[in-house]
Amino acid sequence: MLAECGLRSMEELVAHLPPEIRLERPLALEPARSEYEIAAEFRNWAQQNQVNGPCFLGAGVYRHFRPVVVQALVSRAEFFTTYTPYQAEVSQGTLATIFEFQTLMCQLTGMDVANASMYDGSTAMAEAALMARRLTRRDKLVVSSAVHPEYRAVLRTYSAGQGVPVIEVPYDPEAGWTQQDSLAQVVDRDTAAVIVQSPNFFGVIEPLEYCAELVHQAGALLIVTFTEAVSLGLLRPPADADIVAGELQSFATTPSYGGPFAGVIATREQFVRQLPGRLVGMTRDVHGRRAFCLTLVSREQHIRREKATSNICTNQALVALMATIFLSVYGRRGLRELALQNLAKAHYLATKLPPRFRGPFFNEFVTRAPGGDPNRLNRRLLEHGIIGGLPLGRFYPELSDCWLLCATEVCRREEIDRLVELVSQP
Repeated sequence: MLAECGLRSMEELVAHLPPEIRLERPLALEPARSEYEIAAEFRNWAQQNQVNGPCFLGAGVYRHFRPVVVQALVSRAEFFTTYTPYQAEVSQGTLATIFEFQTLMCQLTGMDVANASMYDGSTAMAEAALMARRLTRRDKLVVSSAVHPEYRAVLRTYSAGQGVPVIEVPYDPEAGWTQQDSLAQVVDRDTAAVIVQSPNFFGVIEPLEYCAELVHQAGALLIVTFTEAVSLGLLRPPADADIVAGELQSFATTPSYGGPFAGVIATREQFVRQLPGRLVGMTRDVHGRRAFCLTLVSREQHIRREKATSNICTNQALVALMATIFLSVYGRRGLRELALQNLAKAHYLATKLPPRFRGPFFNEFVTRAPGGDPNRLNRRLLEHGIIGGLPLGRFYPELSDCWLLCATEVCRREEIDRLVELVSQP
């Protein structure tokens, strides 16, 4: 390689780099090992993971049962190795699965149209905010402080480079939902969109009808985001929203997958031209047979950059396919039953550890940690093979003595009782 470049040494190859950024010593790498040794090392690391015991951690990533058929189907080579289906004539299978995904997302959210998935829930929410700015030609974004803190951080990152003001509205300290009086004070004719999450970061279900009425009176758009997709099997779809953006990890993607998972944006038909990402449509070929193609591809690879609606909207086709299979297996009634199981498990736990907020919740809720130190309780639980909840002081200093606990359908009653027993000990 050096000879082809007309060079005699590695030093010549990097001579153009400033001396202060060059590493003048060999890389600190261990000696090479065999494949067998490397595999054994990975097995040793895997044994340190607490993946098989009870888990009460939610906060945006949830542990649900994953039907075995999902892995069997997504592991097929024609799905496992595909990329974006730019060539429709050879990508009909992938395009068909994405079309089914879009259809299911519309049914789930109550919207008219959905895109072909996004990178994850946080970037989907941020892209929805930019979409609202384009539609309203306004700049100010209002977001509830009860939206997932990491989602809000991504929104601020997106907005900072464009000089877009992001106003945060506090949560109600008693109910746990967005403080309605504060929201009414900041929404005005300069507001492009208001962003709320339901169920929100505290697990509380937001009063979306009130938010929608207030936002629409000001001529702004309402963006509803979600992190727990299973809740949509029971709650009324957020049809009052103008844009719905969320995370689909709960649909057959295990927490150990690590992320990114798969996000989605769904919206009303009149806003489709500003929908970021890709959209698969159904048509007919020259023989009159049903066929699929990329109908709307408004990314900078295809059109002028200044006209593009997004450039960070990777289509998570494989993970979206997992969600599609999951929803097809469960069906409407199965998803409702799954949601009811989640509701029952969490509310049983809440009878033992009372919620901090009075607002209605789905499968996770905030509670004061017995003894006031959730970190200490988590360490105790881990000694017994149990993963506890999320200490909230990291994101909300005023809730430093509180936990966010989650109970899904995989949490058994005896496991819940064991959790309560361990945290109640002095």
